[in-house]
Amino acid sequence: MTGPGSRVTGALPATTLGGHAARQLLRLGESVGLSAADSESYARTLLEALGPVARRPLELPPPSQSFLSDDHTPVEFSLSCEPGAPPSLRVLLEPGAGEQGLARNGRTGLRALREMAQRWGFTTDPLDELEDLFFPSSPHGPLALWCALELRPGGVPKVKAYLNPAASGPGRAAKTVRKALKRLGHREAFASLPDSDRHLFFALDLGDWAEPRAKVYLAHDDLSATEAGTLCRMDDGPDPAEIEEFFRIAAGHDTGTAEGELEAGAYGGRAAEEGSGSRVVRRPVQTCHAFTDTGAGLPSGFTLYVPVRDYARHDGEALVRATTLLGRYGLDPALVLRASTAVSERRPEDGVGLVAYLGLAHQRGRPPRVTTYLSSEAYEVRPPGPAPVARPAAPLAVAGLSPAPSPAVP
Repeated sequence: MTGPGSRVTGALPATTLGGHAARQLLRLGESVGLSAADSESYARTLLEALGPVARRPLELPPPSQSFLSDDHTPVEFSLSCEPGAPPSLRVLLEPGAGEQGLARNGRTGLRALREMAQRWGFTTDPLDELEDLFFPSSPHGPLALWCALELRPGGVPKVKAYLNPAASGPGRAAKTVRKALKRLGHREAFASLPDSDRHLFFALDLGDWAEPRAKVYLAHDDLSATEAGTLCRMDDGPDPAEIEEFFRIAAGHDTGTAEGELEAGAYGGRAAEEGSGSRVVRRPVQTCHAFTDTGAGLPSGFTLYVPVRDYARHDGEALVRATTLLGRYGLDPALVLRASTAVSERRPEDGVGLVAYLGLAHQRGRPPRVTTYLSSEAYEVRPPGPAPVARPAAPLAVAGLSPAPSPAVP
């Protein structure tokens, strides 16, 4: 599929941004069992959404200081797994990457989403309803719009839009989220959100979803495993002990394993013990709170995201944690190993950041999902080390999204 017979890979060499990302998508599609035709169709969609920057040679710097990944590649992949279902492959991208300024970036992103809506026959009405909140004339922040595609068999993906609550200024982010939820009918939703340090993203499901969600992403600095277990606001949600266990394993604080014992000595000041949980002091943990029922004030979904790349010496350790977590939920660990080799041919021990996040999602009426987020690494591989340090880009501090002084927002 990725050889001479692939029309997509023949169109752009691997030395371009689009050629690099398209080849990764084709190999990932093969690893999860998508047909060659579907993978080709999705790779073409990726190239079209990236626009002119798809043809940009990788020898040049990134087209923009994209907030989407550490090396500013405007593409990220993820593999979501749940018991009793085939793995779900997603791609997150920034259609406006390379545009001059956030205003143009946002307009390009909106145009790309509306073209997708026309192609696949879905409405953008929820997004249109919020356009004035998230696309002011002089926007702030490190992003304007991201688009995620869940790549299903048949060539028609599920679509998600990610927006910046701080577009009108970081001090107005909470107010923007509250207004957005109310406009969508979730009048009591904002009051149910847990305390946090920042409102990171506001996301919408667009297209063919049984229960479209409005999702609020929050950042939690200096979080312990015990505190993580208290953040879910779902009615009949997961047991706090399950969230705590996921946190400890993903962050390398599971002292019941040899790796946990090794990390406790190797990282020193990277974590300070508090009670039964290890307190994270680098890039913040994130939570997502999903709302589907406008008649209820509580969320119907909860996800915990641990930025594993900041708490592992190299991707070999991160992959051990990913496979351990998959095994805990009765899932095939080989899925994530195949996906990681589809994205990168380097040895996991030779860098850190290929595995960006590990996530645990609970949605009402569904079994829990474990998601592994994989970086494209088109421009840089972060070297391994005993104490990797998050490096916030300058625009984050300007936007008020970068916590001071040490952790960085992913």
